[in-house]
Amino acid sequence: MQLILVRNHGAKARVISGLWLLVVGLVLGAAMSAGGYWLWQSAINYQREQMPAYSEADLENLVAQWQDELNKSQAVLQASANDAQLQLDALTARTASLQARITRLDALGEHLLAVSNIESDEFNFGADPAVGGPEAEELAEFTAPQFVDVLSSLEADLRDRQTQLELLESLIRNRDFEAATFVAGRPIESGWLSSRFGYRTDPFNGKIAWHSGIDFAGKEGSNVIAVASGIVTFADERSGYGLLVELNHGNGVVTRYAHSKELLVNVGDVIHKGQPVALMGSTGRSTGPHVHFEVLRNGKRVDPLTYIQRSASR
Repeated sequence: MQLILVRNHGAKARVISGLWLLVVGLVLGAAMSAGGYWLWQSAINYQREQMPAYSEADLENLVAQWQDELNKSQAVLQASANDAQLQLDALTARTASLQARITRLDALGEHLLAVSNIESDEFNFGADPAVGGPEAEELAEFTAPQFVDVLSSLEADLRDRQTQLELLESLIRNRDFEAATFVAGRPIESGWLSSRFGYRTDPFNGKIAWHSGIDFAGKEGSNVIAVASGIVTFADERSGYGLLVELNHGNGVVTRYAHSKELLVNVGDVIHKGQPVALMGSTGRSTGPHVHFEVLRNGKRVDPLTYIQRSASR
């Protein structure tokens, strides 16, 4: 390749060979590269001048600080995880305890139903409790955690079982109270009927007289027992009766046990059905060891035989 240069019209042209062109190109390229390198180095030096100088020790300290912060964050995270696990374990144990309590309550309820011979769908401990109510406004954006739902359900079951057991207990207690205060049976453990209620020949003067109770003869010192549960309203000596015990059974019913050798109760005592209240004797107007048994209904003496022959189980 050649380059021809012409200065003026008519002047002689000058021819430049390709070698010269190559030399000139290399010189220009070198100059441009040197200028670019100088600009790049100047920029680096400027950045170094603007940045603070860190020694190797400073950099090691900075890394150590970052590592320490990271360790602290990991420790806090681990502590939070451990605390959450402990709470979860506690909730799991609490849930198991509540479930066990419900199981025991159900078993107790079924046992009470069995021994009380109560047949009622109201006390079905094997079925879920019946619930209901008007539709309430729901919180669409709120979802309770699962364990909260479980605990709430268990607590509701416990309240329901408790209510059922309280009702059942009340029913059984009332029924037992009625059975306990139900006057029935004989006031002695052993002996025989020696005189009935009504008119009879008086054993002392031979005249016809009214006998207001029933006499049971037996062995002196044998037990005289209450025919029903009640409260002692009299326990002392009374003319004609000798040593007398009087029990109030409620509903206007009172029983009397007379001619005792010894009294075993005091006024105000709560007496259970079948409990000894005195020892058979012959105090007062009596011809021998026996118990004079009376039943009063609303203050009026009635034939005790009606109560003696009643079934204790009704």
